[in-house]
Amino acid sequence: MTTTAVRQSLTSFNPATGEPVGEVPITPVEEIPAVVARARQALPSWRALSLAERVERIAAARPHFLERGEELGLLLTNEMGKPLPEGVGEVKSCGYGLLEEAQEIAAALEPEPKEDARTRTTLFFDPFGVCAAISPWNFPIAMPHSLVLPALVAGNTVVLKPSEETPLIAQAYVDILNEHLPPGVLQIVHGADTQGKALVEADVDLIAFTGSRETGKEILAAASGGLKRVVLELGGKDPMVVLKDADIPAAARFATINSFRNAGQVCVSTERIYVDRAIAGEFQKAMVAIAESMTLGKGTDEGVRVGPMVSRRQKEHVLRQVEDAVRQGAKVIHGGGPREGNFVEPTILWDVTHEMDVMREETFGPVACVHTFETEEEAVALANDTPFGLGASVFGGDEEHAWGVARQLDAGMIGVNKGCGGASGSPWVGAKQSGYGYHSSKEGHRQFAQVRVLSSPRR
Repeated sequence: MTTTAVRQSLTSFNPATGEPVGEVPITPVEEIPAVVARARQALPSWRALSLAERVERIAAARPHFLERGEELGLLLTNEMGKPLPEGVGEVKSCGYGLLEEAQEIAAALEPEPKEDARTRTTLFFDPFGVCAAISPWNFPIAMPHSLVLPALVAGNTVVLKPSEETPLIAQAYVDILNEHLPPGVLQIVHGADTQGKALVEADVDLIAFTGSRETGKEILAAASGGLKRVVLELGGKDPMVVLKDADIPAAARFATINSFRNAGQVCVSTERIYVDRAIAGEFQKAMVAIAESMTLGKGTDEGVRVGPMVSRRQKEHVLRQVEDAVRQGAKVIHGGGPREGNFVEPTILWDVTHEMDVMREETFGPVACVHTFETEEEAVALANDTPFGLGASVFGGDEEHAWGVARQLDAGMIGVNKGCGGASGSPWVGAKQSGYGYHSSKEGHRQFAQVRVLSSPRR
């Protein structure tokens, strides 16, 4: 008599309604070494292709992301909760820029000649081997894309472990690419922490991770035994400094929208706002007016700007921080309470201090925390009083002066009178405990490749 093992399933739930969206089979931990072995078997033929050939295979998926944008955008919204236009936009963005981005990565990986009076050298950028890509739930197709694409173009094979909160849209992403990739080049592992840890400990050569600082530390420790290469984009606690000559309506609009966008579930969400006391009253009124215009509700409802927390656990974490801050003296200027299900009202807290968890630990929820300052030196010291260093912003009327303040901030990316993102070709980089390695730009793309230096005498 033979028995057949029953494979467990992972169910994805709509955070706005609690209803199941669908399910995928959980990858048994004992099967993960075989998954990685298949990736290694596929490696020689994939790396043997030229950069142009790999780009051609990958870019062939472009029309699918565009043609299925509405369908997959709805899946993304139902699974993660963000407003439907943002879900559709996230899917289609993978298609719109796919060819150009893949070509940009390939250009960064082209052999680079160097020469001096005696030596002729060429730098080559070869694949590491098998890449474990571990992605979060807040941008559940854009984040896998940011890890998988440079790894594949560089000639690595990839095993993706998406968040257990959003497995369906990640599976759809892999399925689309796999219509054009050889077997074994891109595979997916489903599950939670146990699967992630098993993948990190498996026979992989590179670990590319986007997620929390705590998990990043665990990955770095686990990778140390084999000195595996790692690229880690970790959490943030982004500050915003509003100088007394700032355009108050523009600054308040950015502060409010960037605090509440994607229900605050963004790594570069504005989580700490420092405002010159001279303009604090006017700034507060402007923030409240904008917050009142941001409708809370299901992502599929028309006009909704702020959706639910991805899970009850995330909701409870956000509410604990808010309640703790209020107990310690913070004032609720707007919102502050839970709603039925996984919803948290967009909340503005005033008079917060650095003794409160909400100003020290990542919130990842729709909470804008405001603290006033007397001097710019005080504002800079407060903004830098954190182990995080992903993004930051400074708003001021005298842009040259605002740049001077921005140069004193300990963040990887700082925006002056704008968000922290740089011009095309800029890296996405965190400082301090917000990053270990980085993405994008010529240098960022090269972190997915092994540099080899070949030299000979100059004739």
